[in-house]
Amino acid sequence: MKTVIICGVSGQDGAYLAQLLLNKGYTVCGTSRDAQMSTFQNLVRLGIREQIKLESVALNDFRSVLQVLTKIEPDEIYNLAGQSSVGLSFEQPVETLESITTGTLNLLEAIRFLGKPIKFYNAGSSECFGDTGEQAADESTPFRPRSPYGVAKAAAFWEVANYREAYNLFACSGILFNHESPLRPQRFVTQKIVSAACRIAAGSQEKLLLGNIDIERDWGWAPEYVEAMYLMLQQDKPDDYAIATGISHKLEDFVATAFAEFKLDWREHVVSDKNLFRPTDIALGKGNPTKAHQKLGWKAKYQMAHVVRMMIQAKAK
Repeated sequence: MKTVIICGVSGQDGAYLAQLLLNKGYTVCGTSRDAQMSTFQNLVRLGIREQIKLESVALNDFRSVLQVLTKIEPDEIYNLAGQSSVGLSFEQPVETLESITTGTLNLLEAIRFLGKPIKFYNAGSSECFGDTGEQAADESTPFRPRSPYGVAKAAAFWEVANYREAYNLFACSGILFNHESPLRPQRFVTQKIVSAACRIAAGSQEKLLLGNIDIERDWGWAPEYVEAMYLMLQQDKPDDYAIATGISHKLEDFVATAFAEFKLDWREHVVSDKNLFRPTDIALGKGNPTKAHQKLGWKAKYQMAHVVRMMIQAKAK
């Protein structure tokens, strides 16, 4: 029986990954900045809160990281922690950079220091690529991030690559494109859209205020994407993988699909507000998951329309 540490277990991906690994017979330890005070609401929603050992860890404190690794003795570590909102990163650039880059570095250094064969997964992001024109980005596409979040994720990606090459660690990054689920916080635009569509369909007279609805994104289903994370650590050699559906849609299409579920015309209920535009944004986000399909046997089953429908169905429960 393997033991795993999931840093950031309270988030969307952490909760689904914990569920997946419990089903595979793992002993799962989840970390949070304050495990005593956190509600772990996503774990409660999935019905797995009591099956997970929870530890408080400050990832920006090397001693704290080393202590938990020594105590738990994990076979695998999944680093999904850190400030996770692109929009918020413009308001909190220092916290974003420190939480992602320092946390990743401390985990890598602790693994190196202990000298044990711990496999390490790092949550990369498609935000590292920035604008790639019409090109679908893959593992060899250069990074040109356009947000503090993207900059931080790019730095963490190169930290992982450096430790893999310099110290022969089994360390890899999953460069994940947008992936959604009912566990998304309300501050994420997809959840904001779905929630507003549900309220308006129930009689609310509100207007949904959004930023730039012309941006295009490659949206997938989060429970599928955590399977790719798991598969990366089951390979003989560590490597980095782009995880995506390979199909992009405008945010306007996401909105239209959500309102169409209730037979509503989105144009009667949505306002694009220039004040909500980001200082810099990515016009088109699109991934090429060929390598993941060929080497991991992973392929996305769900596209954007499925994701919208499943998020709405979860609201109705």
